[in-house]
Order: sequence, then structure tokens, then C-alpha cells
Amino acid sequence: MKHFSVMLPEVIEGLNIKDDGVYVDATLGYAGHSKVILKRIKRGHLYAFDADSEAISYSHHELSEISSNFKIIHSNFINLKEKLDLEGVGLVDGFLFDLGLSSPEIDEASRGFSFMQDAALDMRMDQDEKFSAKNLINTYTEEELTGLFYKYAEEPRSKEIARKIVEYRNKKEIEGTLELVEIIKGAVGANYFYKHHPERVIFQALRIEVNRELEAIEVALPDAIKKLKKGGRICVITFHSLEDRLVKQIFRKYSEAPEMVRGLPEIPEEYKPLIKLINKKPITPSIEELKINSRSKSAKLRIIERI
Repeated sequence: MKHFSVMLPEVIEGLNIKDDGVYVDATLGYAGHSKVILKRIKRGHLYAFDADSEAISYSHHELSEISSNFKIIHSNFINLKEKLDLEGVGLVDGFLFDLGLSSPEIDEASRGFSFMQDAALDMRMDQDEKFSAKNLINTYTEEELTGLFYKYAEEPRSKEIARKIVEYRNKKEIEGTLELVEIIKGAVGANYFYKHHPERVIFQALRIEVNRELEAIEVALPDAIKKLKKGGRICVITFHSLEDRLVKQIFRKYSEAPEMVRGLPEIPEEYKPLIKLINKKPITPSIEELKINSRSKSAKLRIIERI
């Protein structure tokens, strides 16, 4: 299976892995990062989260070839704290969040993530969930769709696209990916469509909403910070500006003392920052990586350490 792990050397260096450490891969995918982590923790343990049954099945086999010092948890990482508590996991040495879709998810047409291949509108990372992109596109009001596209796609023509979707579905239910692409094209006209490719960001917005992606980051990242050992690290890879902005805001919040106490000679313990930024500016893929995996070009890696 062809899958490239984005910024693998940079992530492994960033995690500063200890042989006996406890590590959490919040986004297991097809185990590219997890395999290298597991090889390095001969006396430690790896907990890996994923909502995708296919990815779990594949990765369980891959990790079993290396060691038995791991457990895969079938869950979205929004439940990270609750699930780790159930496992009796105390403080953790390192967390990894790789927030992109894996190549197999994009390339497998039947999953409905791609706007370039015809398939049922699905986009569920967790196949056990009932709510899909088809449900969303056929039930949200024009106002809800407009708001969604402005918020998660930052698309200037959101209103026209939402209106056209509602007009179309009044005659017939929208079922397929390429059917939706044609509706988007009809809403904005061929010139705008081929110049700006709004279908890319509209599909992104649908995927974010279906899988509650930004909500999961808002919940899980602060939980991970609080569950981190002193000297422990968190690595987060983002792939679009919405994710990166949110991660940056969360890291800033926990790396700075509140404004009201900043001028004090001694900052009270409860107001002291919990983390420090390892890299002020995000790390981006090397030229060598971009040559073999063009999909990594929008990736940004941010690393923090618990203090």
C-alpha cells in the first residue's frame, strides 16, 4: 500500500523518543509514524487512535510485526482523555497529531473524499457513524450551507453555491461526488470554476463538518497538553490554514501567562505557562520530500514541550 508519512524524520526528532516512554499516536492512519515510534520504544508503550476500521486492520498487522508493546483504540481522538483514562494511562511522554487524510483514504474512490473520482457522497472517516456528506448536502438549509462554506472553505462564492445546491436537490436528491462538482461549477460558471477550483475547498468543508475535525482539535489538544509529562513533547502536522490557525492559538494560550499577571515579579503557580514552543515558526517539508510526495506541500509541523 502506497502511503507516505509526512515529515517522518522531523516528527521522530521532534518527539525526542525515550526507550521506556509512553507515546500516543492520535491519528494512526496506515502506521507510518507509529512503526518508527514502536521500533524505538523497546521498554515503552504506544497507544494509537483511529476511527477508520480499514486503517486499523492494516496497521495492526504492520505493528504486530515489530512488537507487542502497543494498543490500537478504535475511536476519534476527540475521546483521547477518556479512552486513555480507561486504559489506566497516567502521564504521557509524547503525542502525535497528523491531521491530514491518508493517501489510501483519498485514493479509494468509494470513500467519497475525492472530487476527482465518481463515488457516493460519503466522507466518513468512521464507517460506523451514520451521518455522511450525502446527509449533510441534502438536509442543511441554504443558510446553514452558506455559513459552512464561508467558515470552513473561506469560499467567496459560498452563497451562490449553497443556493444552487438547494435548487438542484428540490428536483432530485444529490448522491454522487461528481454530481456535486457539476452543481458547484454551474453555480459559479466555468471561468471562475477553472481559475479558482472551488470544489477543492467545498469538499474540504464537507469533510471537516462530517467528521467534526476542528471540534476534535479544540477538545483533544488541551487534553493532551494536560496529560503530558514534564519534558514531554507534542507534534502536530496540519494541512490547511483553518487547522494551523487553531493549533497555533491553542499553543499560544498554553505557552503564555494571562495578561493580568504578566508584569508581576513572581507569577502565581496556577497562572504559569504549561508549555514552551520548540519552533516559533512551523517546520515545512524538505525539497527532497516534496519531490517524492507532492501532497505534503501544504503541511506544517508545530512542536511544543511541557515545562
